[in-house]
Amino acid sequence: MDTGLLIALLNPTIALALGAAFLVLWFYQRHRPYLAVLAVSYSLSAVGFLLQYFTLPIGMPLTKLVSNICFSVAGCCLAGAIVHRYGRKVPYVGIGVLAGGGLASFCWFLFVAPDLTWRILAMNFAFGGISLVVAAELRPVRNNGPTEKILFVLSLLSGANFFVRTLAVVIAHGPFASYDGFYGSSYWTTALLSHALLSLLIALCVFSAAALDVLKALKTETYTDPLSGLLNRRGFEERGMLLLRHCASARFPVALVLADLDHFKALNDVHGHGAGDRVIADFAAKLRSAAGARGVAGRIGGEEFAVLLPLSDLAAARLFAEAVRTVYSAGHVDGLPQGTKVTASFGVAARSGDEALEPLMRRADDALYKAKKNGRDSVRLSYERPETAFLPEPLKTG
Repeated sequence: MDTGLLIALLNPTIALALGAAFLVLWFYQRHRPYLAVLAVSYSLSAVGFLLQYFTLPIGMPLTKLVSNICFSVAGCCLAGAIVHRYGRKVPYVGIGVLAGGGLASFCWFLFVAPDLTWRILAMNFAFGGISLVVAAELRPVRNNGPTEKILFVLSLLSGANFFVRTLAVVIAHGPFASYDGFYGSSYWTTALLSHALLSLLIALCVFSAAALDVLKALKTETYTDPLSGLLNRRGFEERGMLLLRHCASARFPVALVLADLDHFKALNDVHGHGAGDRVIADFAAKLRSAAGARGVAGRIGGEEFAVLLPLSDLAAARLFAEAVRTVYSAGHVDGLPQGTKVTASFGVAARSGDEALEPLMRRADDALYKAKKNGRDSVRLSYERPETAFLPEPLKTG
């Protein structure tokens, strides 16, 4: 088989394989539409390359136009998908102007003032501009992770490829008068190879990002309670221990608040488990709102919750617990009969020294037990300190 034909089939083969791979990924992750857009992008790119070699019945000029329309739409889809994946607002206007301007120039130098060299420059400069727009959008997030940084660099390289490589080859080996010998030229060979390499690198990077998305979702499921939306016990303990270490190194105070819904079993028995689920979700929402971004909140048991509050002493944590208790006892849970009052009891403990999470939780739980025992719907404090806090310092000799 002719070597030129093998090289010609390289890009459409790679593009179709990548398009199929992204389509399969999207089929299993329908909530990530950028994967479907990437599948469309690579599929259109394959069609564009095929139409560079195979002429449609509409004639060569119109076939070339269709081919470049496929390339333009593919480039816009690829740019938009990458920008969207990283949470940036897709610059539709900028991408559209560049792609539209490139196609308009292509049409001018195809039908009005035929010139193959200017058609090459028009399309490559348009794609180079789109690449640099993507790089500009990724620049603010380039330090958020390895895939962001790699894609930012690849966007810059892609822009350089379309601008610098095109100009260098055209100056060195151009201008190109017609398509005779064009597909064996150094321009076309370098274009095919650079496109194949960049397409693979970008796709691998996006595949890695999609895999990280899946791992993040699995981790979230592992550490999050689905009913309340808070951390489950495992997630709370891991995040809590990490927070305690950070606060210990910075010498920040930390307090723990434990909460338990009063008479929850009786509420379930009378109103049903659906009502119980609504009560848990409602209390969790109020707890999460009160804790804000700095607090670590979790559902550590059936109707038991915990909140670690950095930069809070015993008095501040008590105010937090009293505020949540007051708001919750005065409110109404949707789905429960009017007049049904749901309350919670709270136990509060402030960390002493480098006290670990387990003894801190034990002291807060003791305070919570006193609140439950003494009438519920109240807040009790732990004034106890761990024994290590009172150990005398060893005598220094010498």
